[in-house]
Amino acid sequence: MDQKTLRAAVVGAGYWGPNLARNFAASDRWELAAVCDLDADRAGRVASAHGGADVETSLTALLARDDIDAVAIATPAGTHHAIAMAALRAGKHVVVEKPLADSASAADEMVAEAHARGLVLMTDHTFCYTPAVRKIRDLIAVGELGDILYIDSVRINLGLVQPDVDVFWDLAPHDLSIVDFVLPGGLRPVSVAAHGGDPLGTGKACVGYLFLPLASGAVVNVHVNWLSPTKIRRITIGGSRRTLVWDDLNPQQRLSVYDRGVNYEQIAADGEERRAATVSYRLGDTWSPALPEQEALGLMVAELADAITQARAPLTDGRAGRRVLGVLEAASASLAAGGTAITPDPNRELELSA
Repeated sequence: MDQKTLRAAVVGAGYWGPNLARNFAASDRWELAAVCDLDADRAGRVASAHGGADVETSLTALLARDDIDAVAIATPAGTHHAIAMAALRAGKHVVVEKPLADSASAADEMVAEAHARGLVLMTDHTFCYTPAVRKIRDLIAVGELGDILYIDSVRINLGLVQPDVDVFWDLAPHDLSIVDFVLPGGLRPVSVAAHGGDPLGTGKACVGYLFLPLASGAVVNVHVNWLSPTKIRRITIGGSRRTLVWDDLNPQQRLSVYDRGVNYEQIAADGEERRAATVSYRLGDTWSPALPEQEALGLMVAELADAITQARAPLTDGRAGRRVLGVLEAASASLAAGGTAITPDPNRELELSA
């Protein structure tokens, strides 16, 4: 199918909406048709800054327009479900800033509605469109790291204690979405165990740890913290061949691949000395892949255009957003149960793909 210029409307002109509007307006695949917000002045400022798009204050009026192909939702999470369902029922493709919804059941309804209508439902997992994370996905896909053995993620900083969510729901979606993106088949843990602390007495976890074993035998660990005086955004992915480290705060060397690790060969023999001799250490080279300088949101809106014109699922579709929500809900249940491992509720992915 030939490429055509698509028309987008951004719903929500607060924190994230202007970023979406800017990237739609700058893309050669899109025209920013409208900005919708209950505050007309705020919507007007965003619209005028990006080519003079129309200003709408009524979602109903916006969705009644037949000149809009897709709606980008940048409103509070509790409103995502209602707005997305209305947009899908109006025949619009939809991209939603994370989280996809405020519950897995709401996300299930959104995924099912998009599937039934043959429309694209995309989750704006922005980190997944950074050149570094896309490179990680490619390296894993071609087997550069070998079999994945573990993933260790740290996202800590001295941040604001959120009034409505704990540290898991605030910070962990970033890491979970990245892990879901880079693992072939997505993030499907066997169980979720969450341990959190509230040393300030805020009534919610401010420091948290997630442990997610995978069916392959690999494990995923996620550490999040609002109270750290230092800021760290780092993911280590250990494979049977190589280990990769992504340091998002090191622009000179965001990715490092280490040909270092442990080799373990099972030998059927008795005796402690023979068993110890089966472990050896590999000390090879370290290299850093070259990464292009591209804005993640620009790649995200291009992927949305490709998914629409090619009638396919986007790289971060509604099901990816739903998988992340499933882990977060299991984490909340585990935290409430004192760290007991919880099996995430299955989603409707298998049913919808049948």
